[in-house]
Amino acid sequence: MLPKNCKFLKEHFIEKLNNTIYNKKNILLLITTAIILNACSIYSFTGAAISADIKTVSINYFDNYSKQVQPTLSQVFTEKIKDVFISQTTLNLTSSIADLQLSGSIINYDISPISISNGSASKNRLTIVIKAIFVNTKNEENNFEKTFSRFADFDSNLSISSVENELIKEIVEQLAQDIFNESIVNW
Repeated sequence: MLPKNCKFLKEHFIEKLNNTIYNKKNILLLITTAIILNACSIYSFTGAAISADIKTVSINYFDNYSKQVQPTLSQVFTEKIKDVFISQTTLNLTSSIADLQLSGSIINYDISPISISNGSASKNRLTIVIKAIFVNTKNEENNFEKTFSRFADFDSNLSISSVENELIKEIVEQLAQDIFNESIVNW
């Protein structure tokens, strides 16, 4: 018969051994999962699946060719699309030739009435249209040239200058995500 101290030590040792085996199983499971996710492509929890051989992206400045030019829109949109690619992928942004290349322009910036009440507009709509050209140098099947459009409505009793910056921010976020999804996520 073992003394009480020895019995306690034996139980403690067995418990530690079981915990170590359990932890090793968890570590093995984690390593296996990481290998599987990395086997064919790099997976991002945003849904972006990028081939492992793609490392860089270049994003050109989006010039504004719309009839109504909003002076800061090109800069705001270009920076937002860069932010989306950087934050949602592990790609390196470069100004030289890259594995993925994005360019385009703002082709429409329009404010128009959408709801008429008693002979005057009760709602207005700000619409922004972007033409995007995406080139995947590793897989040309993913290349596209496409137009993306988004809008936001606002009450006509508000001046555009009082709501314009907030509306642009909202629309630009949607457009940048749409272009990212088409380029990387392929939704």
